[in-house]
Amino acid sequence: MAVASATPPFSSPCLSSRRHRRPDAITLRPFSISTPNCPLQLPFSLNSTPISRRPRYFPRASIGDSESGGSTSVSDDGGFVGEDAAAFDLSEQKLTSWVYFTVILGVVLFVLNVVWIDNSAVGVGKAFVDAVSGISDSHEVVMLLLICIFAFVHSGLASLRDQGEKLVGERAFRVLFAGVSLPLAVSTVVYFINHRYDGVQLWQLQSVPGLHQLVWLSSFISFFFLYPSTFNLLEVAAVDKPKMHLWETGIIRITRHPQMVGQVMWCLAHTVWIGNSVAVAASIGLIGHHLFGVWNGDRRLARQYGADFEAVKRRTSIVPFAAIVDGRQKLPNDYYKEFVRLPYLSITALTIGAYLAHPLMQAASFRLHW
Repeated sequence: MAVASATPPFSSPCLSSRRHRRPDAITLRPFSISTPNCPLQLPFSLNSTPISRRPRYFPRASIGDSESGGSTSVSDDGGFVGEDAAAFDLSEQKLTSWVYFTVILGVVLFVLNVVWIDNSAVGVGKAFVDAVSGISDSHEVVMLLLICIFAFVHSGLASLRDQGEKLVGERAFRVLFAGVSLPLAVSTVVYFINHRYDGVQLWQLQSVPGLHQLVWLSSFISFFFLYPSTFNLLEVAAVDKPKMHLWETGIIRITRHPQMVGQVMWCLAHTVWIGNSVAVAASIGLIGHHLFGVWNGDRRLARQYGADFEAVKRRTSIVPFAAIVDGRQKLPNDYYKEFVRLPYLSITALTIGAYLAHPLMQAASFRLHW
């Protein structure tokens, strides 16, 4: 349905990224779920409740370094215990890492096309969609089933991440996770595109002046919430060793669960525009999955980070802007600099590109006859 920033010169001069040796008595591994990589060191605390200082492990961003967490953190002098979102330092990038990333991406897309998408080749994707479609003649039911299957596998593997990484290693588990989740996501997206105008028409508002612009703007903004966990693309592709991150700046100041907020925005915008029962079913399934992700994400973060997560939780909120309104979160005067970074600029370009590519996506989906 829908589809990381140079620290200088945009970063605050308070930022610091010092490599620390991991204390034996502390286990603070970075965590990655629906939240944004190096907390800012500010002259004031974001939390009215004092936080006791204690040693913490903060991995420093190092592309291609298998021992690095692939993240940049800030000391907790200003109360920060998490990581700064979208930190990206060109001086730390390795050309070989991005070459590996390009090769891996190409191989993944090729295998995905041959094994799952291309009906003239192996193309088991059509057989999968046909099997699910055989359960019911209702497009709404099939839409919900596809989302539930994806959600079960995706969230289930995410919950088993600790055990899986201990068993096969971080990189191998990431490959397994992506290798199973990606085909299921593609099937769900293609089915929605092909059947989005099926079902019962509940309302018709597309002729309302300004609605198209409102839907476009809402969808555009939703992408800035939807993809905070993909800032380090090298970790996504397992070029860097995948780590679990506790983000604390950027979009996290607005909401601790930006993926959920972005998905709700996207679903509401498209449901209002399409106005039929299939769109409603898709929105119910997707929003339900992300609401579960709120609970599951907080549970995993609390288990992984303990008191540090509780500190972040106290000064953030699930509902957007709630922590800011009630004073638990105070935005710095130069808050905009946390967004003027390469990852966010990349999201902007990709979002515009995805909008312009809608006709191509629709044509490609239709040719699959899923």
